Amino acid sequence: MSVDPILVGVLGNRLHSILAEQQNALVDTAFSSVVRESLDLACAVFDSRGEMIGQSVGGTPGHINAMATGMHHFVAAYPPETLEPGDVLLTNDPWQTAGQINDITVATPVFLRGRLVAWFASCCHAPDIGGRLVSAEANEVFEEGLRLPIMKFLRAGEVNADLELLIRANVRTPEETIGDLYAQVTGNEVGAASLVRLLEEFALPSLDDVAAEIMNRSERALRDALAKLPDGTYTSELVTDGFDDEEVVLKVAVTIDGDEIHLDFAGSSPQSRRGINVVLNYTRAYASFAVKAAIAPEVPHNAGSFRPVHVTAPEGSVLNCRPPAPVASRHLIGHFLPSLLITALHEALPGTALAQSADALWMTIWRGADAAGEEFMLNVFQTGGIGARATKDGLSTTGFPSGLRSTPTEVIETMAPLVQRERVLRVDSGGAGRRRGGLGQRTAMAARGEISWSVNGNVDRVLRPASGVDSGHDGAAGRFGLSEGTDLPSKSRVSLRPDDVVDVILPGGGGYGDPFEREPEAVLADVVDGYVSVEAARELYGVEVTYHGEPGALVRLPEDYTAVSSRGKR
Repeated sequence: MSVDPILVGVLGNRLHSILAEQQNALVDTAFSSVVRESLDLACAVFDSRGEMIGQSVGGTPGHINAMATGMHHFVAAYPPETLEPGDVLLTNDPWQTAGQINDITVATPVFLRGRLVAWFASCCHAPDIGGRLVSAEANEVFEEGLRLPIMKFLRAGEVNADLELLIRANVRTPEETIGDLYAQVTGNEVGAASLVRLLEEFALPSLDDVAAEIMNRSERALRDALAKLPDGTYTSELVTDGFDDEEVVLKVAVTIDGDEIHLDFAGSSPQSRRGINVVLNYTRAYASFAVKAAIAPEVPHNAGSFRPVHVTAPEGSVLNCRPPAPVASRHLIGHFLPSLLITALHEALPGTALAQSADALWMTIWRGADAAGEEFMLNVFQTGGIGARATKDGLSTTGFPSGLRSTPTEVIETMAPLVQRERVLRVDSGGAGRRRGGLGQRTAMAARGEISWSVNGNVDRVLRPASGVDSGHDGAAGRFGLSEGTDLPSKSRVSLRPDDVVDVILPGGGGYGDPFEREPEAVLADVVDGYVSVEAARELYGVEVTYHGEPGALVRLPEDYTAVSSRGKR
């Protein structure tokens, strides 16, 4: 049936507002800093069949896009006749949702006059789910924590008390983990109530027809954007740090065929013996995100924008692992997919490519007990620099492609007996180029008092930095180790001494274009801002910067410097 286009526009905007309400309610009632501060979450609304109509602004691609396909598992497991108002479902099965046991999806069916008309769902990273903590040390998924099949968390509004007891008994942070689950339930309820009011306001018995048109519009828009690109197959390859001496190679062949795009990851490394494997659902999530971000970022994000994108990866590869493969640190591979795909599309999108970024989110988990024996566990998220673009410098310490926020120092020091002794932008970490890569960050963590403590460092790009584009230089590699000089193993748990200080030094993004083509004024501004050193300005950019102010001055103004190009001496 035809749908009034004005009604579609009005309801589309109202749904956008309702999704903001859902996310705000979730964040405002969350217990963990993971959700409350870093926004490691996604919220979405679905039609009665489980097709995603829209997402909240703050969703991370690994959650939102995986939830878009994962909702079909919920609908298949619980058809409408098995549900009633007040029911709430959940699962953290990696192969059905976001690829990691810590990520729990909570789905709420919405009823109007006794008929199921929609779903609201959210996916959040639980602060703990048992097992080995988040690392790559496990040899199979059973070691990584409590695995929950699709089941009812609430039945007709009553909490499944047995399930809650089971979760509490298996996690190190029962109040935070259960508190976040209740926050997810609350967010869904807020969204559902607003949607019912919306349908009643417009006297609509169902959302499905309007939802179908919203999705069809996105599909047509993405197809139109794809049709403007030259047909052909474009390839790319990227090597990550992997685990210990086991490097991981990622390969892709991108085929543009009219108004469709095919992404084939054949040739990528076989699945690992350690927990850096990626399920196909997560591969699809970041692959489809990269396509839309590179080709048509303005297209609304829903099931329609996925339809022209086809993703394949060999079963048993690191990007399509078979159960019971360990998957806890799957983001340390999955977050590289946008850089891999955007590099492949460089030829098809001249002038709009992005140099490689720090990519993988750095997640350190600090655990221990203070002098009184009070235990603590804290997840800390940090981000490196984004690669430079053809017309703009890369963004510093920005979560790409995850979209997550770094954990504030004040939160770290409030929630655990830890002190962040240093937190500064890392000079010269952005790759040199006509457009400079985004900077990483230097941080240092120490214990407050005589405590016993350990750290899991889920980090990457400490061996292989982000590559530049079109003669742009690589960004700086990261470092994870003790301040006195000893490097610590990544992706594993390490015991620390009370007086240890741990350096967590994040990588920078790659540069774009020849550094000698960067405007001398921009180089001078970088030196004044502390982004580029005087030595790097001279050696990498061919610009001699001289400071004329007081040697000991803490505040140094732009007028205290002069810059002279020395590029003829190259």
